[in-house]
Amino acid sequence: MGAQQDLFGSEPEPGRRADAPLASRLRPLSFDDLVGQEKTVAVLRSLAESGRLPSIVLWGPPGSGKTTLAAILARATGSRFVAISAVTSGVPELRKVVAEARQARRLDQRTVLFIDELHRFNKAQQDAILPHVEDGTVTMIGATTENPSFEVISPLLSRSRVFRLEALTGADLEKIARRGLEELGTEIDPDALGALLEAARGDARVVLNALEAAAALAGGRAIALPDVEAAMQQRHLLYDRAGDQHYDMVSAMIKSIRGSDPDAAVYWMARMLEAGEDPMFVARRLVISAAEDVGLAEPGALAVAVAAQQAAHFVGMPEAVIPLSEAAVHLAKAPKSNASYMAYNRAREAIERTGNLPVPLHLRQAPTGLMKAMGYGKGYKYAHDYEGAKVDQQHLPDELKDARFYEPTDRDQ
Repeated sequence: MGAQQDLFGSEPEPGRRADAPLASRLRPLSFDDLVGQEKTVAVLRSLAESGRLPSIVLWGPPGSGKTTLAAILARATGSRFVAISAVTSGVPELRKVVAEARQARRLDQRTVLFIDELHRFNKAQQDAILPHVEDGTVTMIGATTENPSFEVISPLLSRSRVFRLEALTGADLEKIARRGLEELGTEIDPDALGALLEAARGDARVVLNALEAAAALAGGRAIALPDVEAAMQQRHLLYDRAGDQHYDMVSAMIKSIRGSDPDAAVYWMARMLEAGEDPMFVARRLVISAAEDVGLAEPGALAVAVAAQQAAHFVGMPEAVIPLSEAAVHLAKAPKSNASYMAYNRAREAIERTGNLPVPLHLRQAPTGLMKAMGYGKGYKYAHDYEGAKVDQQHLPDELKDARFYEPTDRDQ
């Protein structure tokens, strides 16, 4: 996308043409028209009304309203709005935008420069815009789906306020869908609406684009489930992220891993992810399973699961399924031991039974002379002074000195 200017004059916006896509026709033009992101919108509205709009980084998933918010902020502050994409633009285009912003500034007009996919700009490109943000030639609003702490250079980040946008809720998406239905002059069956909202994964643009396509397929009748499935080119999977299926399927995945069944583990994981489950939820369960079910039978499994979580977070969907699937198969194939987890449970039961038992004197720190005189640290045996760094010494409270919490299996390493 090249540079686009909108002086917000009396001319209608291009996206408002009758032949424009539904998502463009329904793009909100004011804070009052926005759906969702209430807390963030309240702060941004206050900033706009104060007339002191800082440079901003909007961090959030696709379809959460980043572009719309940027345009509304420019409109609310009476600023020129120039939008560029970091995918197709470079330093020459930035220089052109800055030169035009300087001219506008001489006419006492502020320029809001919206940079879509800011994380796609390399360090040199971000450095190029930095001085013009710093001296106020442009007010930058950057949009990114990636964590700006890692993707935006520190000097630019320190001169901007970061706002985190969340994926829109089902209720938010339903409001948007109802607006779309009103605009299209059609109706939708309840099961079709439910499938549409679930498959959209919090993305308003997906809802409106699919709704428009489904309406065309319906040909004037009420939109039915097959229309939505055809429009989105996917079959709706029954899955309630807040209900029984959410917990039943993750339980099935974990029990499949515990039962050393890689096929079932991957199947249940795919059922969740394809139905729109948060990949980080799946990743967290894999990390827990690595520690609880594989445990000391293969300690490296925990590193595999954590690496899969990091990789999934880094690449995002849909590619996140690749490291997650690798981890699920690895955990399912790994030997199993829950000995360390059971050791903790036994220790917790002992604590509930015996309460706050004192630390033996020889294990206590003795940073002062008084503590030494009271016997703190006296008689402590430093393990590394003994063969094999093993020492016969009481480490538990007196009441539990013979307790055994960890009971190793023959699989523990």
